[in-house]
Amino acid sequence: MTSIIATLSAWVLAVISALGLPGIAVLMALESACLPIPSEIVMPFAGYLASTGRFDLIMVSLAGAIGCNLGSWAAYAVGARGGRKLIERWSHKAIFSERELVLSEKFFARYGASAVFLARLLPVVRSFIAVPAGMARMNRLTFHLYTFAGSFIWCLGLAWVGKLLGDHWNDSPAMKTAFHIADAVMILALIAAGIWYWRRRRRQAREGLGGEGQA
Repeated sequence: MTSIIATLSAWVLAVISALGLPGIAVLMALESACLPIPSEIVMPFAGYLASTGRFDLIMVSLAGAIGCNLGSWAAYAVGARGGRKLIERWSHKAIFSERELVLSEKFFARYGASAVFLARLLPVVRSFIAVPAGMARMNRLTFHLYTFAGSFIWCLGLAWVGKLLGDHWNDSPAMKTAFHIADAVMILALIAAGIWYWRRRRRQAREGLGGEGQA
């Protein structure tokens, strides 16, 4: 699992190093299109580069928010054109399950249009909220305004943490300790996610075999 994090981090680093701000936008677009590209890696690294003087903190946050809008546009379109049936069929082959979709739907049903803004400040739900918004045919302009506002705050917060670490990396042992603790937590979270995903796929396989037997 450590090697997976290292590989993913190296890939994120390579994309941002090669493409600059557009690379940040591309990576955040992929995350908002429901692909497993964690913004918790992308934006702090972008913030770290801001601490070196390569980027400006506001610019990397804007790039991230623009990318979120682009990826959310695709997820919205899938929800609007394909509806629940297409999403359910897609979820069997994707890394997310119907549970994430149901969670996002409930969140959207409870908070309405403002759910798009609020969800962008929360892990997990933030990547999938565009789907129920599309299924509900939420006003496009309102959708993108709320997506941009929430995403900008999220990206700015993560980038600020990365910049803070970069600014104080050499003169603050506490920062190094905090970073290593966060790294350990991320490893444990990915291990738990891997176990959960493996168990879900096994359960789906058993249900599929059971359905074939009944047929």
